Amino acid sequence: MPKHGKKYTEVLKLIDRKKRYDVDEAISLVKQVSYARFDESVEIAIRLGVDPRHAEQNVRGTVVLPHGIGKTRRVLVFARGEKAQEAVDAGADYVGAEDLVAKINEGWTDFDVAIATPDMMGLVGRLGKILGPRGLMPNPKVGTVTTDIANAVRELKQGRVEFRVDKFGIIHTVIGKRSFESERLVENFNVLMNAILRVKPSGVKGQYVRSVAISTSMSPGIKVDPLRATKLSAV
Repeated sequence: MPKHGKKYTEVLKLIDRKKRYDVDEAISLVKQVSYARFDESVEIAIRLGVDPRHAEQNVRGTVVLPHGIGKTRRVLVFARGEKAQEAVDAGADYVGAEDLVAKINEGWTDFDVAIATPDMMGLVGRLGKILGPRGLMPNPKVGTVTTDIANAVRELKQGRVEFRVDKFGIIHTVIGKRSFESERLVENFNVLMNAILRVKPSGVKGQYVRSVAISTSMSPGIKVDPLRATKLSAV
């Protein structure tokens, strides 16, 4: 077992480890037990009753959080002509084609998300070994291969997040910053949870959302009542 520092041990005493908190209680408490000197991200871990080994249960999607995540993303767009100009007008940080491919091949990856028009994927596909392991490869399943470039850029700038279940059936993502007002974090949480409920695989039997925990980057996790969380989110 890893040893935790004094501050971690002290704030852990404020959490009832046997309790499943309401969402608003958990978010209020996570702000209270956060002790880092920087503005930590508020993270969520959701364990689903799915088997990711089956393709039809590999839950993934995107959602635009109403209050963003507290971080301005650097968006790169692979496009030519009118679509390239649309990307520039929408606020993309980097726009190009062969020039960007060459730059990335030389080792540059100073961006947070990449978008491409469908006609560019033959070119972008050459970057799979570089972009794939970093989670930067454009993918039509999460809306980063699209003809609606302007909307994709705006959504990503506004706070669109991707969620995807890992091999253990858990979704890890961010819903904002510690400095956010509690009400905004609650709203972001509910919008995310609702998006996850909407993509529930038809073949899932039993309880879909098995457990939910909220934490900041360095704080202990706080368990949320999954049944109440899903009912509130579905309202």
